[in-house]
Amino acid sequence: MIPVAATTYPCGGCGARLEFAPGESSLRCPYCGFRQEIAAPTRQIREIAYTDLATLPRKPVGSIGAYVFVCQRCAARTETNETASVCQFCGAPLVIDPAASGQIVPEGVLPFALDRAAVRTAVRGWTSSRWFAPSALKKVTEAESMKSTYLPHWTYDARTRSQYTGQRGVHYYVTETYTDGDGNRQTRQVQRTRWTPAHGAVARDFDDVLVPGSTVLPGKQLDDLAPWPLPESVPYQPEFLAGHFALRYDVEPEAGFTEARDRMKPVITEDCRRDIGGDEQQVTSVDTRHHDVTFKLMLLPVWIATYLHAGRTWQVMVNGRTGEVHGERPWSRVKIALAVLAALLVIAVIVSVVAVSRHRA
Repeated sequence: MIPVAATTYPCGGCGARLEFAPGESSLRCPYCGFRQEIAAPTRQIREIAYTDLATLPRKPVGSIGAYVFVCQRCAARTETNETASVCQFCGAPLVIDPAASGQIVPEGVLPFALDRAAVRTAVRGWTSSRWFAPSALKKVTEAESMKSTYLPHWTYDARTRSQYTGQRGVHYYVTETYTDGDGNRQTRQVQRTRWTPAHGAVARDFDDVLVPGSTVLPGKQLDDLAPWPLPESVPYQPEFLAGHFALRYDVEPEAGFTEARDRMKPVITEDCRRDIGGDEQQVTSVDTRHHDVTFKLMLLPVWIATYLHAGRTWQVMVNGRTGEVHGERPWSRVKIALAVLAALLVIAVIVSVVAVSRHRA
């Protein structure tokens, strides 16, 4: 365990606590409404050269134990794996000094824009629009719990140049003779493809390839929350975390870059296909070199909400900036079965109509 001092934000009006107000640039007291503007940043978000990674002061993720926050308001100690939390005794926001975390310091943060009311509206809209969901799901109008959490993400920039080999396919047509169902000889045009070897080079610059830095939540659901308006991010300031939660990363930047390269591959392959041209393409091999690689750690806003249905708790995640919702949902077997039966009925009717038409002809 790592004892750390935690920054708190007492209210200048009533002495309670200040929290970052989503959609604003200020801290707000939930009791008396007092507001305190967040100071304008004195620096810009910077990209870190990947070659400088070895020189950064950090500890391996596996060697970092839990943090022990010491609340400056009530002196209580809170043990957590989060870099921003709330005191379990007095509820005061607790934000760690990033330099004391043992990890790479975040460069930027995308502040929350949606408050609890907006998230409730988004979840209601999501539950009521699920196809093949039980009808009772539309009656779910409130989330059982909501937790505003900043999730760590790595972003990577890179200039790439790729050598490829493959084949270029060009369509041509030949006339084919066949006998139809009535015994008559007919002709038709049949497509063929002529293949020739192809090779070449393509180049592409990638900007802000995003990779989740935490494995606590499903990566597929996090990807589904995209796109993220990263240009609206601001340089990291702890005030934006006050009253919210923030996870520390458990994916090292080296592992993140491996994932980023995998995310670049299909884009590069598509570039190769366009470069090959023709009507069809086959890409046999691609050899990519990455240059001028940079990275940074960003904190992105996610509301983690749960709702109760049929005696079970379901989890959804809401993009705290755009309101995009993705998550778990129940399925109605009855509705799915009825849809399948309806589809089969339509097919049967079409087949019957075609059969009757042929018989009359």
